[in-house]
Amino acid sequence: MQAIQGLHHVTAVARDQQRNIDFYRNVLGQRFVKRTVNFDAPDTYHFYFGDRIGSPGSILTFFAWTNMPRGVRGNGETNALAYKVPQGSLEFWQEHLKKNNVSTNPIEMRFGEKVLSFEDPDSMRLELIESESNSPTKFWEAGPIPQEYALQGFHSVTLWVDELESTAELLKNQMGYQVAGQEEKRYRFIGDKNVSGHIVDILHRPGKMQANFGAGSIHHIAFRVPNDEAQLEYQSLIRDAGYRITEVMDRNYFHSIYFREHAGILFEIATDTPGFAIDEPVETLGETLKLPAWFEPNRKAIEESLLPITLKAFEK
Repeated sequence: MQAIQGLHHVTAVARDQQRNIDFYRNVLGQRFVKRTVNFDAPDTYHFYFGDRIGSPGSILTFFAWTNMPRGVRGNGETNALAYKVPQGSLEFWQEHLKKNNVSTNPIEMRFGEKVLSFEDPDSMRLELIESESNSPTKFWEAGPIPQEYALQGFHSVTLWVDELESTAELLKNQMGYQVAGQEEKRYRFIGDKNVSGHIVDILHRPGKMQANFGAGSIHHIAFRVPNDEAQLEYQSLIRDAGYRITEVMDRNYFHSIYFREHAGILFEIATDTPGFAIDEPVETLGETLKLPAWFEPNRKAIEESLLPITLKAFEK
């Protein structure tokens, strides 16, 4: 079997849908590649942000749950998402974020790379990391950030766990990750260095408080496989290892299976295909509400249940 290459997408929770769009699109410069609904609760939005075409390894998605209380960080969750940025760009980002009223922490070093951390409007932890690794993502020319500073897809995620061994063994034995190093209580695992989001860090925090899920929490992280056949192989492998894994679910833009690893973190394995251009051209991604075929008969009622949103026009 081919080892998992890296992340496909990350899904989190936001309370204010317009504020969410304004931050990730207008401040961080991510393209709003898809506006759809939560397939399990179609009266709420599901937003997708990524590079110009929504490449796997660049996609951050949000459930817009207006009344959700704010989450509390702790063990048993993914607690940080890091993006790659070009070498020498963190000073730009410090100033840019300051201009947009975003407080940043001092730049630190981690595994030989510079890291700038801050929080989004719902207190989700984000990191920008200057990395020399390859970036297969597609720059969004129409966005507000110049290419020499622009985000280049995911760098890594950080998991907080009480017990290290079970999560580490899953990554190594069932998912094909390699051990890449340790700094204090942070353990690094890597997939294919030629794809975005190939790094998973585990922060070992024995005896610390468990997370309380809410707005600003990361709901799940999705790992990528190329197609349905590879996904079914992983479904069998992970089931045979003793994990309870779902049947394949059709998410329209990819197919998904889900399971919780032993620390309680929700993992997904998603296919690269069919992609985000299945129901609209790349040139107009995210401009109109897209629904899967099974929701189309209820489009009018669904549209009436959703609050309006706007996309700012950028001056060039």
